[in-house]
Amino acid sequence: MKNPLYISLQIVLAVVIILVILGFKNNDSNLKNGNRPLSELVKELKLENQSFSILIEKKAYRLSMLVNGEIIKQYPVVFGPNAIDDKLMEGDGSTPEGKLKIQSKYPHKSWAKFLWLDYPNKESWKKHRQAKANGTIPQNATIGGEIGIHGVPEGYDHAIAQKQNWTLGCISLTRPAINEIYNYVKAGTVVEIRK
Repeated sequence: MKNPLYISLQIVLAVVIILVILGFKNNDSNLKNGNRPLSELVKELKLENQSFSILIEKKAYRLSMLVNGEIIKQYPVVFGPNAIDDKLMEGDGSTPEGKLKIQSKYPHKSWAKFLWLDYPNKESWKKHRQAKANGTIPQNATIGGEIGIHGVPEGYDHAIAQKQNWTLGCISLTRPAINEIYNYVKAGTVVEIRK
């Protein structure tokens, strides 16, 4: 006869494994219109000539496409290894918070597409200087740059579902997701990043 504690541990382990599998199985089902193509939604809602904006919520690991403040579709995303803190300097592995804009967009050989954000902007510089003044970061720290929204390397879409924070501070989506939103944003599109 097996030890009751051993049997209990096996049951707990089995439940944890099932919950992990279910949690990673399909993030999109928990997101608004996660399984519907953006092009279909744009057509259905007659949004062809509307300007989109983007809201990124770091704690929720979520990117939302909005028109006039209304969420049209959401996507799962990941960040750098420090997914919680605001970016204050180069190399901190954090994603900047605040209002930014897309300054340029282009195909990228490693990540499908790249939406280059205007980091550092005026607000970023202000936070960077304040962090130096109060000793939060070293006096010789640089602010960094080249932050964007992009896809993942070929064959690495699973990193998004598994919440693997692999970037250096950028926001990363699956390759199909970045290809989908790429056509609905342009230089000047507002991107708000919240904690």
